[in-house]
Amino acid sequence: MEIKILNFKVSVSYQKDIKDLVIKKLQIKKNDVLDFKILHSAIDARKKNDICYNYQFYIKLNKDYSYLIDNKNIISYSPQSEIPYYNWKHPYQPVIIGFGPSGMFSALYLARCNAKPIIIERGSCIEERKKEVNNFFINKILNENSNIQFGEGGAGAFSDGKLTTNLNSPYNFHILNEFYTHGACEDILYNAMPHIGTDYLEKVVHNIREEIISLGGQFYFNTIFTDFQQEKETLIAICNNGLKVKTKHILLCLGHSARDTITHLYHKGIAMEAKPFSMGVRVEHLQKTINKMQYGNFAHYLPNASYKSVVHLKERSVYSFCMCPGGVVMASTSEPNAIVTNGMSEKKRDKTNANAALLVGINTNDFYKNSPLDGFAFQEKYEKAAFKITGNYQAPANLMGEFLHNQIASKHRSVIPSYPHGVAFSDFQSCLPLFVTQSLKEAIPLINKKLHLFFQPDAVLTGVETRSSSPLRIIRGENRTSSINGIFPVGEGAGYAGGIMSAAIDGLKTAIHIVQN
Repeated sequence: MEIKILNFKVSVSYQKDIKDLVIKKLQIKKNDVLDFKILHSAIDARKKNDICYNYQFYIKLNKDYSYLIDNKNIISYSPQSEIPYYNWKHPYQPVIIGFGPSGMFSALYLARCNAKPIIIERGSCIEERKKEVNNFFINKILNENSNIQFGEGGAGAFSDGKLTTNLNSPYNFHILNEFYTHGACEDILYNAMPHIGTDYLEKVVHNIREEIISLGGQFYFNTIFTDFQQEKETLIAICNNGLKVKTKHILLCLGHSARDTITHLYHKGIAMEAKPFSMGVRVEHLQKTINKMQYGNFAHYLPNASYKSVVHLKERSVYSFCMCPGGVVMASTSEPNAIVTNGMSEKKRDKTNANAALLVGINTNDFYKNSPLDGFAFQEKYEKAAFKITGNYQAPANLMGEFLHNQIASKHRSVIPSYPHGVAFSDFQSCLPLFVTQSLKEAIPLINKKLHLFFQPDAVLTGVETRSSSPLRIIRGENRTSSINGIFPVGEGAGYAGGIMSAAIDGLKTAIHIVQN
């Protein structure tokens, strides 16, 4: 028989084999256990004097222990249903523009359906892309088409690799399992806050690419999708290197930074609309401060802590985003002479600092004038202003204590900034809208009321964080196509996702739709 155990609490100080503890508490014989695995693991830190792990387990037994079902925390186990695959019935191969999470999972599904997808990626393969990113960090030589934002794996390949999502989707486990089978650690299948880590993402992305190629998929790296033509019942995807592909399905998995491509598509008549997004800074604390803030005296038993917070001001919300325990702040621009920040951490999350975006909501009436593209211009204005402060890719920064008292720090103190090009202590009002800086100043003390120790005078604020999401949406109908039939807006860049998981799910759902129709 197969059972699922719910709400199994274990002290964080427990160091022995968890399987033996479960068997002992259930009073079953060890030899009767055919299979045992963790289904869910979460740290319950609501009571700071009694922090524990809360588990769910799966157990397969070779004898009938049905009397256990009488326990309210034990139920019969129902396995996850498999996603069905269908044979590709269309005469032309689908074309996927971009190989971030939405492109990866649409291409993988289509390849398994014998569609032999053609993937066009403006950046390099992950191995070469990593070298180009490092060249920018070390020598400040930016490849505008292969960087933190562009290239195989998308922007998420140089992040924390967080796989949390607010979506309650039946595809969640499928996505997690694909990451695991392609090289991520098994704990992403059960941790409440799973993450892959940038160091593992390189292997995962490579392995997904190799499976797609083995199934007949074709990759064109360092190739920019520049235009399309409509024929009677088909489309022609046109690229900068002369590549032209006839198809009936173009999936736009562009990412939120493909401003040139999106601008051209808008002028070609594809309907778009402005949507809200966010801007702000990265905040860096010592990781040990965050651990104490979250876990108190239990911190030494637990992995590095994360946090999440939101405060609702009179007119706007301020919230933390993309929190990276034991991580670093990244130089993430895709355009020359601009500053864009983001966060990254490896699987071990073992660096000295913790960082997170601290973002302020930007409403459409803050930037919209005549065109949905106005959000791009709004972002770019402040990214360029941040660069002009020093003109050498140093990022504007300040310490939290000075920032709240309208002063500018002269140097860092206990928290050493991790931004790769260094920071210049500056007034953020020169590179962020006044309402953003004022909202941050109002929000930090309120966050500190929820997360004691969040306010640290030595914490470093580094700007500017402008690309947490797209400032526009490419409109699509119920059939998932844009205003031009056969062109499918997908994922974060199209305005339909907000992270690795939601982008991957959107790509998968779009692929399933076009195979079935």
